[in-house]
Amino acid sequence: MRRVFLGVDCGTQSTKVVLRDGVTGGVVAVGRAPHELIERDDGTREQDPAWWIDALRIAVRDATRGERFDIGGIGVSGQQHGLVCLDQSDRPVRAAKLWNDTTTARECAELTRTLGGESRVLELTGNLLLPGYTGPKIAWLATHEPDAYARTVRMCLPHDYLNLWLTGEFVTEAGDASGTAYFDVRARHYSDAVLAAIDATRDWTRTLPPIAPSLNVVGTLRSEAAEPLGLDGGVPVSAGGGDNMMSAIGCDVVTPGPVAVSLGTSGTAFAYRDRPAVDPLGEAAAFCDSTGGWLPLTATLNCTSVTEWVRSLFGMDHADVDAAVASEGARGLAFLPYLSGERTPNRPEAAGVFVGLRADHGRDVIVRAVVEGVTFGLAYGLDALHRAGVAPTEVTLVGGGSASDAWAQLCADVFGLPVVRPTIVEAAASGAARQAQWAVEAKRPGLAPAASRRFEPRPRPVLREAAERMAALREMSRANQL
Repeated sequence: MRRVFLGVDCGTQSTKVVLRDGVTGGVVAVGRAPHELIERDDGTREQDPAWWIDALRIAVRDATRGERFDIGGIGVSGQQHGLVCLDQSDRPVRAAKLWNDTTTARECAELTRTLGGESRVLELTGNLLLPGYTGPKIAWLATHEPDAYARTVRMCLPHDYLNLWLTGEFVTEAGDASGTAYFDVRARHYSDAVLAAIDATRDWTRTLPPIAPSLNVVGTLRSEAAEPLGLDGGVPVSAGGGDNMMSAIGCDVVTPGPVAVSLGTSGTAFAYRDRPAVDPLGEAAAFCDSTGGWLPLTATLNCTSVTEWVRSLFGMDHADVDAAVASEGARGLAFLPYLSGERTPNRPEAAGVFVGLRADHGRDVIVRAVVEGVTFGLAYGLDALHRAGVAPTEVTLVGGGSASDAWAQLCADVFGLPVVRPTIVEAAASGAARQAQWAVEAKRPGLAPAASRRFEPRPRPVLREAAERMAALREMSRANQL
């Protein structure tokens, strides 16, 4: 029987499952199941954790399709920063507030003032208090839903909740925990000062999961979870981690040097460091990775969520969008893509803006401007990584949007760097499976040989002009002039 390792990625839009061959490292099966999303005009973005469990059951059975595998281990990747509140029976008290929920701007400001300002917060944790992070969500819950807060006995992250369901163990690891804003990334433990600012009366040692080493097995698959998944009980389950950390493992960003950019619902750029990497402006997240190192990262809230919005708006197929993106430029039209507010830079209440729209601009020009705007946002994130000590010589491009040759070429042109697009199947889920094998076998597994395509940067005067327009728009957004 073929020995495989099972990786799970619980994302915003869906749960993906991969089976990774334990010898070759190749992906032998993939399963998927979609998620619903609760959205409100005030910036609320939530999901019921029960939906994740239902999707996990469906996705695992979709991957195995009744075939028996020798599953050597399970690893779980989860969307970062979500707040899962559990009662005394470990049942969710309410829907989980997600990474792209922007309702907590006031709590961020109040906590930052309480702690002594942004510089002091960076000293305490390495990261600013931003609306996407978990800590401000806890403060929001205490203020806006005191009854739900009072009924909450334990709190965890989405991947922690799935591990709890799989194993019965309440535990987390440093990579995902570093995205909470109440975790000291330098010392790799919770920040007592930040937690006291959130609630000085709560016993946080009982509320939050303990930190396990990232490359440890944290439990085994319990029979109550194995049966609905169609698996055998007793399978080792690794610590897992956040989706960005698992994507880094899946892309082999586990040693100094490589820089990856992911074109997903959100857009991320990240690199491995063997020491803490703190951006003095706080725009690059100073995360830990899930192998024992650190993962400086920038994230934009608006990536394929925006490109899919404009595609749907015009009823275009992906080939039509690619043709528009491949055109020479946006003819003076600029688009600030903050449809969901923004995290990098921190603009939780900002909105999307077109500037320079004329009567002779058709849909292709508008689409090109939208994709340009998203790409310049990613370039802004790469600049923040540079402040944190990351100096890329090329970029590895992953995520669903990377399948577009036109967008990959635009990334190379805008970044001014060569872009390499490897063939990686579901980077986060594959990384989770790879981490599981790493934990079980106590050595780093190899990667399957992957074909790749390289895109070289081309000099484009129109992009220099577009970059200047985008910089001006960002500054106007900062000054609330839009």
